[in-house]
Amino acid sequence: MTARGWFLFSLMGVVWGIPYLMIKVAVDAVSPSTVVFTRCALGAVLLLPFALRQGGLVRTARAHWRPLLAFACTEIIVPWFTLSDAERHLSSSTAGLLIAGVPIVGVVVARFFGGTDRLGLRRAAGLTVGLAGVAVLTAPHLTGGDARSLAEVLATVVGYATAPLIAARHLKGVSSLQLTAACLALATVVYAPAAAVTGPSAMPSAEVLAALAGLGVVCTAIAFVAFLELIKEAGPARATVITYVNPAVAVAAGAVFLGEPLTPGVVTAFVLILAGSVLATAGPATGEPRTPDTAPTPEALAGAVDESG
Repeated sequence: MTARGWFLFSLMGVVWGIPYLMIKVAVDAVSPSTVVFTRCALGAVLLLPFALRQGGLVRTARAHWRPLLAFACTEIIVPWFTLSDAERHLSSSTAGLLIAGVPIVGVVVARFFGGTDRLGLRRAAGLTVGLAGVAVLTAPHLTGGDARSLAEVLATVVGYATAPLIAARHLKGVSSLQLTAACLALATVVYAPAAAVTGPSAMPSAEVLAALAGLGVVCTAIAFVAFLELIKEAGPARATVITYVNPAVAVAAGAVFLGEPLTPGVVTAFVLILAGSVLATAGPATGEPRTPDTAPTPEALAGAVDESG
């Protein structure tokens, strides 16, 4: 991989590892609806001019409105709210580690989408190991009144695992920039009423404003553009490896900036979930049938498109 590719890879590893920290800071002062609205609005304002400049945005939205709506709901509208609401009660590192299970759930969801790849012994082992990591991480919270928050993160994970499959099957011909801009604009409209009702009565602190700005500008607008460039530079297979870097950044950021404890349970869960993700999304072992290498598999896509928090 070129120096430019390594730069983009490193950038994405950080940019999509810090949303959990920023969400945690923001939801301590403003409602989850306000967080999602602000993030989507900033991203839409920055990306829409470029999407319109490409031409055909309205025509594309009309022609593909059903899968586009499904993608927006499963990738942004529902997951970003459930994740933000969950982080009112869960640490940012816990949320980041649970989201790392997206590739594992993606393998399972892909089976319901008619995936042709055999599960195989290696992937089955990956699913088992990854789920063991999730169990280690969630068990302490089940008796602490956080069951709802865990369910919300699970909903986020399922959404993140499903959306790329919708895009891979029904939105192949749609520009990624136009898809992202249209979905962010739609989410902005959806959350505008709730944000108006639940918005803060006083101006949030500079720290909260910085977190909101970072979510919209850095973790949404810039991140999507950089990720598309990374795919062009390194290819889709290598680009998906950021999936395994983001959780480490999320855990480290939570420990350094928020003082979240780095317990043996967290470390154990981190190792199990990451190892499970690598095994579950690995290509077929020698002797197992392969699918043509003409495009990233739905399982690989499920691990890539939104580790964005």
